[in-house]
Amino acid sequence: MSLLEKIVAEAKRDKKTIVLPESQDIRMLKAAAEITAQQIADVVLLGKEDDIAKLAGGIDLSGARIVDSLGADNFEEYADAFFEMRKSKGISKDDAITAMKNPLYYGVMMVKMGAADGMVAGAANSTANTLRPGLQILRTAPGVKLVSSFFLMDVPDCVFGSDGAFVFADCGLMENPGAEELAEIAVGAARSFKRLVRAEPLVAMLSYSTYGSAKSEATQKVIDATAIAKEKAPDIIIDGELQLDAAIVPDVGNSKAPGSPVAGKANVLIFPDLNSANIGYKLVQRLAKAEAYGPLLQGIAKPLNDLSRGCSAEDIVGVAAITAVQAQQA
Repeated sequence: MSLLEKIVAEAKRDKKTIVLPESQDIRMLKAAAEITAQQIADVVLLGKEDDIAKLAGGIDLSGARIVDSLGADNFEEYADAFFEMRKSKGISKDDAITAMKNPLYYGVMMVKMGAADGMVAGAANSTANTLRPGLQILRTAPGVKLVSSFFLMDVPDCVFGSDGAFVFADCGLMENPGAEELAEIAVGAARSFKRLVRAEPLVAMLSYSTYGSAKSEATQKVIDATAIAKEKAPDIIIDGELQLDAAIVPDVGNSKAPGSPVAGKANVLIFPDLNSANIGYKLVQRLAKAEAYGPLLQGIAKPLNDLSRGCSAEDIVGVAAITAVQAQQA
């Protein structure tokens, strides 16, 4: 059974409601049909029923609930609630009404108000547009200082990681995190791995240096972040700085970092910046033919996940299942 199959099975055990706001995208409609047919989650599609039916053609959406947010009974309630949340930031009541006319904002408000358990979007919107309403409405979870992202990677026929399963972070949000932020990302990624993979996270703080083999401002940031992360979460096994080969290959880890509790066994890889993280996940996805699910959010109060605009309907199904499992554990 693949990692995604395990997650889908978990989602089915306690069905949650996932809102898909981008009903103008055929991939979303195909995904909605598949999610409901497999009974992974209950689905809410936002949009006008006639428009959705016209685009869907022969796609069976009988299992999904269609909500026209503009004509919804709770539209004014949601606009009022958003106004109260954001009036200190200078928005007017008219601004709040305009925001709620955007399906992304309305969908996140559904999650906030308990009408849905999570939202998946980004097939037709940029990451910035997808995440902005989440940050404004849902905000961070208690005790968490920042929202970051991760990719859940499932590498076929792989002896590394947790049977080929990894979490890579932060591949989609924090461009150049400082040491404190990098430590927060590491702790969040470890907890995300444990929730979704159900295995013990072994966190490698990645660098081009292992245990002082090179010294620079860049390597020092990772060294400092490792120390901060260990202090923040003494229950999590974290080590660094480690080169990638030392982190995941046992022989190299034993040679370069003897005695490390992580070297050669890492399944959570924390990259020092967005450049290296984004390049890294795409290399693994394309060259190793890995499944890459994300960018998934961590640190936000309720589940909201982004999609690559190049995603397939199958990718959306996978992220919806992950979002449902996150909602189970929220």
